[in-house]
Amino acid sequence: MTEETIPSDVPTPRMLSWARNSTIYRLERRMMTEKQLFDAITRKAKEKFEDISAAQLKAVADFAVNFAYDNKAIDDSAYAKISTRSAVRSGKSKRAIARKLAVKGISSDRVESALEEVDDLYAAAIFARKRAFGPFRREELDEKRKAKELSAFARNGFSFEIGRKVFDMSFEDAEEIILSGRL
Repeated sequence: MTEETIPSDVPTPRMLSWARNSTIYRLERRMMTEKQLFDAITRKAKEKFEDISAAQLKAVADFAVNFAYDNKAIDDSAYAKISTRSAVRSGKSKRAIARKLAVKGISSDRVESALEEVDDLYAAAIFARKRAFGPFRREELDEKRKAKELSAFARNGFSFEIGRKVFDMSFEDAEEIILSGRL
């Protein structure tokens, strides 16, 4: 082997150019977290450059993340807040949202900050409406149905108290909570 074919620890200009273009391409299409971008660039760089070393791979991914930060195209705090608002409006509990954000690589302090304003009762009422549970039930209530509904609240991260409260409330009270629009 000649010296030119031995991979070094420094990425080539071609690798860096590709990382910049790939970052732009990804972030134009959807909002990503720092971890998601790092993982995507790492995965694609392995496919694109056959002889890339582990050090070059990390340097290319770090370059992509820094490029995104320099251009203000990535912001984990904003991502957490936007994802949280969307998840609450679709009936997700605080626990479920926190779990999903942690998987996406959002730090726990940013997750806590995003969840400060979340009202689990509002989210549980939305969840009940989506699933036709509690005050939105269309069928007669029997013990099997009651167990199914209460366990669905629990599986989706709502506390027993919240699930029970929504389960027992009237249609008008549930609609009032939903119309209040509390996130």
